[in-house]
Amino acid sequence: MLRIIGIDPGSRITGYGLIESDGLRSVHVAYGVLRLDGDALPPRLGKIFAGVCDLINEHQPDVMAIEQVFVAKNPSSALKLGQARGAAICAAVSRGLAVAEYTPTRIKQAIVGTGRAEKAQIQHMVQRLLGLQEKPPVDAADALAVALSHAHTNTVLLRQSAGRQRGLRK
Repeated sequence: MLRIIGIDPGSRITGYGLIESDGLRSVHVAYGVLRLDGDALPPRLGKIFAGVCDLINEHQPDVMAIEQVFVAKNPSSALKLGQARGAAICAAVSRGLAVAEYTPTRIKQAIVGTGRAEKAQIQHMVQRLLGLQEKPPVDAADALAVALSHAHTNTVLLRQSAGRQRGLRK
């Protein structure tokens, strides 16, 4: 099983979700949010970097999947989102993880079946796909959706990896 950390970056709230997947079955490991208090952006970016590093150290994922920046109506918001992504990506790379990036539309298509899915639909499908007792918070659900998208997109690679790992265990 491949352990995947999904990140839904934000300059105020960054969601994370960890799953293990063999490409056919995915199980929830952990999820939550990093709440970033304060007005100044640089300290918040530092908290994203440190928080993601802590998550990687604690959960030892094999790969990070992260949502790509979309063009927002507000250029300032898009820039801050890009910087939040950069902090999370730098944390992953500093810990030796490969990083896969997915567009919001692709994530929604992989999880719900339509690229125009609403947040509530993502929450519902993540809950169903992972057999969670309750709906995760929106940002955590988005992060889990990113991780699931990576698992669904890379099913063949995950199955080959699982087969190699089984062969090594004999």
